[in-house]
Amino acid sequence: MAPVLTFNRVTKTRGSREILTDITFEARSGRVTGFAGPNGAGKSSTLRILLGLDRATSGHALVAGQRFASLRDPLRRVGAVLDGSGAHRSRTGRAHLRWIARSAGIADARVEEVLELTEIADAGNRRVAAYSLGMGRRLGLAVALLGEPAALVLDEPINGLDPEGIAWVRTFLRQQAREGRAVLLSSHAMGELAETVDDVVVIHHGRIVADGALAEVAGGHHSLEDAFFALTSDRADR
Repeated sequence: MAPVLTFNRVTKTRGSREILTDITFEARSGRVTGFAGPNGAGKSSTLRILLGLDRATSGHALVAGQRFASLRDPLRRVGAVLDGSGAHRSRTGRAHLRWIARSAGIADARVEEVLELTEIADAGNRRVAAYSLGMGRRLGLAVALLGEPAALVLDEPINGLDPEGIAWVRTFLRQQAREGRAVLLSSHAMGELAETVDDVVVIHHGRIVADGALAEVAGGHHSLEDAFFALTSDRADR
């Protein structure tokens, strides 16, 4: 279970405001790591730095020991879903996947494989504008899997989904971990994280306040949600 995603003392400032402070943790192969925190805690900022969409003021975030900008074939190293599928609404799901695959030198046969894996093959020739929220999330996951990456990075993938969609995502992510991938899952839904993850990292006000196996972080509390509230209450900072 080697670390695939590594954050080492990542700090981010904007003007005089410190957004992230000394963010340090790892996501390992074969495990789902929950990255939990209230809205505005710094989850998305941390993931954007990992994926080269923003720069850290100091420290570094690495994918398989390299900065994202240095990866020769990033789609084959890490698959990410930050803002839905990112597909143009006038395109079909299949066309969107083929366009991305060809830009990365990936065969069209892989497009058909990921459509099947995410169970949207029957909707592949429908325009994205006609997709439900859940189908759009599955299309985003299909994109992330195109390069058969060693890691998946997902930012709030269950927001707005119905119970069936949430259960599908949970099962899907557990399967990806069983296949050896490192899965980093950002969420503020503690009940669902408790059903999905192996490890938990809790961020609050831009700082890591807990990092460990699920049982360790939730230990001494009735649930992960109770532990989360204890860790992120204003009293926990005093």
